Amino acid sequence: MIQLIKKYRGFIYGFFLTAILAAILIEIGFLLIDESEVIVNILIFTFWWIMISLPIYHIKYLKKRRVTVFKISGLLLLLIITILVDSLINIPDNPVSIFLLITFWIGVSYVFFPKFFNKYKYYIIGIYCIAFAYWSYVRLFSESFSVYQLEEKDLAISLLLIPIPVFIVLWIYEQWVWLRTLKSEKTQAELAMLKMQVNPHFFFNTLNNLYSLTIKKSDEAPDVVLKLSDMMRYTIYEGKKETVSVEDEIEYLKNYIDLHRIRYHKTVDIKFDVDITESGKIAPLLFIILLENAFKHGVETLSEDAFIKINFEINKNHFRFVIENNYEESDPDNTEPGIGLENLKKRLKLIYPENHELITSKKKNIYKAELTIFKS
Repeated sequence: MIQLIKKYRGFIYGFFLTAILAAILIEIGFLLIDESEVIVNILIFTFWWIMISLPIYHIKYLKKRRVTVFKISGLLLLLIITILVDSLINIPDNPVSIFLLITFWIGVSYVFFPKFFNKYKYYIIGIYCIAFAYWSYVRLFSESFSVYQLEEKDLAISLLLIPIPVFIVLWIYEQWVWLRTLKSEKTQAELAMLKMQVNPHFFFNTLNNLYSLTIKKSDEAPDVVLKLSDMMRYTIYEGKKETVSVEDEIEYLKNYIDLHRIRYHKTVDIKFDVDITESGKIAPLLFIILLENAFKHGVETLSEDAFIKINFEINKNHFRFVIENNYEESDPDNTEPGIGLENLKKRLKLIYPENHELITSKKKNIYKAELTIFKS
């Protein structure tokens, strides 16, 4: 509201200055106003002030859109001509006035809803041409005002009026479809952005692993490069797909685990149990975030007795991924959820809005995450 006042402060100042000047002229008797119609005069003054001053105030804006201004001016001129014709030709149901009025409303559709009009212009013009032709026949070539012809006349008038609400409903439907499409495109854009956040986050950690091996001139470095290459291929080519086979996703997780086994020189108890009774397709790169967190906040914080337990169950009803890891209680990184977990929650809301459940818990230095995705 404050910004609106600031934008139009010059217009408001001019209005009050003009009002003060008008009051002075009335007081000295230069302007005469009927005291019984003060409110009416104030309203008329305000209306014409707005009608005259607003175009002047937005003259630069109107210059940029002069074509639209000319179109609106033409519509107003057409409306004035219609009113004059109807008043001068004092004939009930004047065909000329009806024709001009139809032309006016078609013009309104063209000026204010150009995309809608261009899409349905042949239907709009065609329907009105047929309706006007039938109305003209009833009006000119039959006894329109006789009792016998009343029903026929009412039908003809209805043919002129019915298209208006029909086209309004059609326009509302078009806007609804447009909003749905816009929402879908927005969702896809957000999902693509979230996927791009997953990939660099993972590869940054993996490249750090590779760096430490090359520094030590480890013989395992070539194996890491090969596995990393396979994972990059999967992430780049499979990760952009809407769904992948669950077997490919499991292989991707196992490669990730193998990379970390090569990295660590301490004993890490990792168990990965897979129970597949019925396979299926699933969105890629979902479970890697939970696995990565288990290594980052669990294995890396412990000097000994680190473990990760994974159970992946796939049946005809759901995918269920359960992962547990122990961690160091004093680790400050375990106090708040990381970017990866928040990323996962957002992706799940976009991909499986009503068909997923993510439960996390901490108990006695053990972190557990259970992600269930229900098959539709």
